[in-house]
Amino acid sequence: MAVKLVTVPEAHAAKVYSTERVGISKATHDAHLALWQGYARKTNEIRTKLPEMDIDPATANQIYSEMRALKVNYAFAYGGYINHNVYFETIGGEGGPATGAVGDLINDAYGNFDHWLNDWKATGMAGRGWVFLGYDHDEERVHTYIGDSQDTFPAWNHTLLLAMDVYEHAYFLDFKTARLKYIEAYVQVIDWDAVNARLPK
Repeated sequence: MAVKLVTVPEAHAAKVYSTERVGISKATHDAHLALWQGYARKTNEIRTKLPEMDIDPATANQIYSEMRALKVNYAFAYGGYINHNVYFETIGGEGGPATGAVGDLINDAYGNFDHWLNDWKATGMAGRGWVFLGYDHDEERVHTYIGDSQDTFPAWNHTLLLAMDVYEHAYFLDFKTARLKYIEAYVQVIDWDAVNARLPK
């Protein structure tokens, strides 16, 4: 069977670097790009190995087996690839209150944008890796989630609209351990047009 490989840009889109106006530097984004490329490489490496994997149930084991190692790490690698896709796709905007259909969905689910914004910031302080805004196709509503690892976007039948990286590599060069200052900067550069473009038509 043909193996489909993923790709990451060799360089960020110019808009990503516009975050320097709020203190998220080019150096941070360039280092972050290398990590994103790493997730893509490992996703491709595992995808190449999966068709050759031993699929005899007698050899699979929950403590250790090739099946477990590849499948668990595939979820981590591909999750990291997707999370960073959304992070960089939706950063580098003008921030401010959410616009368009996503703005309407936020107001419907959270009452108003300021309430959602405070929830988003607090979720960022409570999470260990990611904060996600997902669109629930069953309820036709948006929800904010914590992702404590690359592979923990928790809800089925959702579309991921917005992903904020709160691992230290996303902010330590610029803000040291002051995560809240990074979050305050990040929300000023959300690209709401890009977030709306991710909403299913």
